[in-house]
Amino acid sequence: MRQSLMVLTVLAALGGCSADTSDLQQFIATVQTSTPPPIEPYPEFKPVPAFVYAAQEERSPFSRPRNQDLALQDQATGNCLQPDIRRPKDPLEAFGTDALSIQGFFTSKGQKWALITANDGTLHRVTVGDHLGLFFGKITRISENAVYFTEQLPDGAGCWQEKSSRITISTGSGD
Repeated sequence: MRQSLMVLTVLAALGGCSADTSDLQQFIATVQTSTPPPIEPYPEFKPVPAFVYAAQEERSPFSRPRNQDLALQDQATGNCLQPDIRRPKDPLEAFGTDALSIQGFFTSKGQKWALITANDGTLHRVTVGDHLGLFFGKITRISENAVYFTEQLPDGAGCWQEKSSRITISTGSGD
């Protein structure tokens, strides 16, 4: 009896395990309907014949004609302000004035000096007459909390205009 009760229990347990796969069937149907259509093949491109450059003896298209060079030099060096492009550059002329900050001031033998840090971390000592910035800036005055300088900005017509600026110890950049 005990054995038949155990067999009956096992059969009842197996009878209750029916496979309900309706959610799986629904997922498969959803995936099949949302599958993108196949990708179209690439279009065929017609071959283009190679260009044969036959102007080796002519002037390069990337250089100005010689007669225009002279006209531009005459126009640019007219009666207007021009920077001295032949003088050697000071180290601080590799940085914009917004990349410079004042670290301090000191006086040595009656001459005022400023300590300026560039954004690459280098410390530079400057005084009146030194150059800084990308636009031919020249230091004109050093006060107790600022360095004053003039820059030469191009006006687009071959001349340059002077602009006065300063770097203060509080702002740390040119204004």
